[in-house]
Amino acid sequence: VQLQASGGGLVQPGGSLRLSCAASGFTLDYYAVAWFRQGPGKEREGISCISSRGATWYTDSVKGRFTISTDNTRNTVYLQMNRLNDDDTAVYYCAADLIPGPCTTVMGVRYYHDYYGKGTQVTVSS
Repeated sequence: VQLQASGGGLVQPGGSLRLSCAASGFTLDYYAVAWFRQGPGKEREGISCISSRGATWYTDSVKGRFTISTDNTRNTVYLQMNRLNDDDTAVYYCAADLIPGPCTTVMGVRYYHDYYGKGTQVTVSS
């Protein structure tokens, strides 16, 4: 049973990447899934989440550039990241929690998650 983030890499400013958060050993159907990131010298921050009912939330710094979505057939949540800039350089993590309500419930940096996967590095640089 695990959660794994993937899809990171090196991208130029203005470019795009799509991150994947894949669950194995359990189904994401009833879980809220959240994305976090931690940049160099920065604290971890919650950037986006999607509830089990499909409601989404984004932090202001990524609103309009990032899109979170679910593919139930692949048991995967995606984070499409467009118009990347230097401030987006970070290790990105995903987490899953079995909660019925708004996904923002799990966005606190000290929230104890049901599942928390290893991160994937995103580096934005020319």
